[in-house]
Amino acid sequence: MASNSRRKLPKTVHPLKRLLHYGHPHRQQIRLATICSILNKTFDLAPPVLIGVAVDVVVKQEDSLLAQWGMKDIFGQFLILSILTVIIWILESVFEYAYARLWRNLGQTIQHELRLDAYSHIQELDIAYFEDRSTGGLMSILSDDINQLERFLDFGANEIIQVTTTVVIIGSVFFFVAPSVAWMAMLPMPFILWGSVAFQRLLAPRYAEVREKVSLLNGQLSNNLSGITTIKSFTAEQYEAKRIERESEAYRQSNRRAIKLSAAFVPLIRMIILVGFTALLLYGGMEAVAGKMSVGSYSVLVFLIQRLLWPLTRLGETFDQYQRAMASTTRVLNLLDTPIAIHPGDKPLPVALVRGEVELRNVTFAYRDRSPVIKNLSLHIPAGKTIAIVGSTGSGKSTLVKLLLRLYEIESGTITLDGIELSELNLKDLRQAIGLVSQDVFLFHGTVAENIAYGTFEATPAEIIEAAKVAEAHEFITQLPQGYETIVGERGQKLSGGQRQRLAIARAILKNPPILILDEATSAVDNETEAAIQRSLERITQNRTTIAIAHRLSTVRNADCIYVMEHGKLIEWGRHEQLLDQQGIYASLWRVQMGLR
Repeated sequence: MASNSRRKLPKTVHPLKRLLHYGHPHRQQIRLATICSILNKTFDLAPPVLIGVAVDVVVKQEDSLLAQWGMKDIFGQFLILSILTVIIWILESVFEYAYARLWRNLGQTIQHELRLDAYSHIQELDIAYFEDRSTGGLMSILSDDINQLERFLDFGANEIIQVTTTVVIIGSVFFFVAPSVAWMAMLPMPFILWGSVAFQRLLAPRYAEVREKVSLLNGQLSNNLSGITTIKSFTAEQYEAKRIERESEAYRQSNRRAIKLSAAFVPLIRMIILVGFTALLLYGGMEAVAGKMSVGSYSVLVFLIQRLLWPLTRLGETFDQYQRAMASTTRVLNLLDTPIAIHPGDKPLPVALVRGEVELRNVTFAYRDRSPVIKNLSLHIPAGKTIAIVGSTGSGKSTLVKLLLRLYEIESGTITLDGIELSELNLKDLRQAIGLVSQDVFLFHGTVAENIAYGTFEATPAEIIEAAKVAEAHEFITQLPQGYETIVGERGQKLSGGQRQRLAIARAILKNPPILILDEATSAVDNETEAAIQRSLERITQNRTTIAIAHRLSTVRNADCIYVMEHGKLIEWGRHEQLLDQQGIYASLWRVQMGLR
């Protein structure tokens, strides 16, 4: 995986320069691939020269160029040309094989490293970053944009090098063989280069728009596929099809605008090329007839000018690939340059030594562009105790969980674990010390056993089964078609809500963290399942710090202390009986839930 140092060029720098800077560790392979491309094109341009020499032998025979070098025998001259032809074709094939392997492997390597770097960087970004972006948009960068770059490295880079090599070699041959007409062949070159640069500048913003439109389309597709059950239940298939049609049409129109310009490149360049080819055909032919140029030299020039000018028509396709790749490069490298808001601390936190005492002092936090959700909050959670946090929706309960896991950074105040500020602790160690059982259980597409062992990947089958038994999940797991090897489906869609919840508890049990956070762990299950979950929770909360975020007050009545939150502040705290005696908000909520009024 690439280090951060290889991608730190300002966004104002040209994307090609940023890409080369990123690929700096592979400079040796880039050099070797470039050399092979140049040598391949050099040998590819040799046959027209051999044809010119052969024509010279046919016309002049004993007075040919080869005869002047000492080979008077005509058969011997053709034999030399035949041997040279075989050698040149073999070398051309060898270097074509070499450059194809080198460039395409380089494309695969850069693609692989970019994807890993981009994904690893995304994982380090704070949750606020994802709130402003769609999953499909990020998928578009990780997949489509990186693939676009790989396609350019596969073919486009070699094409540019070979066209440049062609211009240099053939231009040199022209001025050496026939300087009087060489300028005619070279006349279109400045116009071709100017046209290429002009088209590049015009295409750049159009392809940037194309990448943005495909990102929006992918975002909508990803969102719809995730919500397919909701779409079906509300019979919104036609409505969503129309939305996809609009996004797809916008993508098609942005591509059309780019294609309209890029398609004009080749015909215009061909007209410019026609000038040089016609001039050489006419004036070069007259010079050959007048004896100012040999027939062999004329033959070489006619062949070479085609090899020089016609490949330039492919510049349109190459620049098209180039501009798409540069637009994608900009998006990928801009993602890599997104600053990481939450920086890991440097103090190690051995999980075995964590006591689990948590304290919040005057903590204030607000989501971006919103008023504070937590306001000057102070809270002490003793080690090994079970505390509950209750309150109405939007009071800030679940936000506390995110702050404890450092998914967000607090604006002011301090949060400490065993007397050490969370910001100073190694982030991985901190999260390893906390087990979270959320109401929104996420199961990965895989087996039951894989999902229980997620995060504790070295767990043995016996440990997985034991954790499932403690979570009261073993019985229903054994009744599944393949038991612990049953595939749960994406997000665990093949399981019920209660089953998913128990697998999440088993996952937390297997992790065996010193701090356990239960965020509405029983809010979406039936009474029977809740009772089973409660039994398992009573077992796993023994001798560990437990923070229970709850809406159902009956699930936390035995907590050592219950905190009541309202609008980001603590307004009541105490044990269940004490809070009932206070006849405050908690007592009111209790009476409502128990049906006492």
